[in-house]
Amino acid sequence: MASEKISALIDQVKNLTVLELSELVHALEDEFGVSAAAPAAVAVAAAPTAEPVEEKTEFDVVMTSFGAEKIKVIKAVREITTGLGLAEAKALVEAIPAKIKEAVSKDEAEEIKKKLEEVGAVIELK
Repeated sequence: MASEKISALIDQVKNLTVLELSELVHALEDEFGVSAAAPAAVAVAAAPTAEPVEEKTEFDVVMTSFGAEKIKVIKAVREITTGLGLAEAKALVEAIPAKIKEAVSKDEAEEIKKKLEEVGAVIELK
């Protein structure tokens, strides 16, 4: 296993007192420019890696199902997405999963979700 030299050194270290071992550690630290406390410092330095999670400010309103009341959902989608004609709203509703609105505020997304869920749609905010 260990060479004769290493075995002899281990035997010498076994015979040292606690005070002598402490003195040996300090001498080794000075000689080689290292610190015996480094592993503990590394463990402490690694701990603060958990950064605060930023709260999302923009949401996409995604319809995953239009439910049993498809016509009511189409009307609600036309009301929410101004500028869509009946055919476009119908195509949007039938293209499940469909992004009804993109990059809207949390309040607006919640309001849209509430309106669409009232008429039977299943909505996710992403």
